[in-house]
Amino acid sequence: MMRPDVIELRKFYHSHLGGVVRRALVRKIRQLWPDISNFRLLGLGYATPYLFPFRSETERTIAFMPAEQGVIQWPHEGPGLVGLADEGSLPLGDSSVDRILWVHGLENCRFTDATLQEIWRVLTSSGKLMVIVPGRRGVWARLEKTPFGYGYPYSDKQLKRILRQNHFTTSDVAGALYFPPSGARMNLRAARFVENLGERWWPGFSGVRIIEAEKQIFALSEGTKKERRFRPVIAPAARPIGAGRSMGRDASESD
Repeated sequence: MMRPDVIELRKFYHSHLGGVVRRALVRKIRQLWPDISNFRLLGLGYATPYLFPFRSETERTIAFMPAEQGVIQWPHEGPGLVGLADEGSLPLGDSSVDRILWVHGLENCRFTDATLQEIWRVLTSSGKLMVIVPGRRGVWARLEKTPFGYGYPYSDKQLKRILRQNHFTTSDVAGALYFPPSGARMNLRAARFVENLGERWWPGFSGVRIIEAEKQIFALSEGTKKERRFRPVIAPAARPIGAGRSMGRDASESD
């Protein structure tokens, strides 16, 4: 399954369209998680554009990017808080994270069940996972001009089923990105108005679907627990490391 390279992802979020997308999704994340003070927050996939507004509130914020995608330095200043990790074997202890934000991940994941079981393992007993994926009924999943056009888009029913099968309790699914995936100036200016209109009149046709899931502490039996080997994390990354790309690639851009 093809997935966007870390360089492509960074380029998109540096564009005007990517900036509008980031602001729209941060608003939705904030609605679902209005207060995450003193929590330990982990970003998976390519979540760094959405983590910055919460860094000052959390006890600790870190991010892992999958090896197939590559990794770039984050944040710009200070110690690196991002690393390269195997999604199926996260280098964290059991029950060590309070909140996990998974963006540009599930739709491109090859071993979905193994990754969700690993997420379950590292979440605390009251931990919550937020997943943002392309919506099956939306326009964004049909065009490869944005990162949301890659991978496998999900319907609400599919999202809930795969999470429940891996011992999560799910909430209602929310939507975002009702405006077209175009960088045209008029489209970007009207994006906030179209978002409000879409939420009210056609909530099922959003570009992405957002779901919050809570860990079920009673669902996993002793027989299904597996002993896992922790793997080292590369952090900080001094320059972009693209999957299958040269280490000498220009790293002058900032995340």
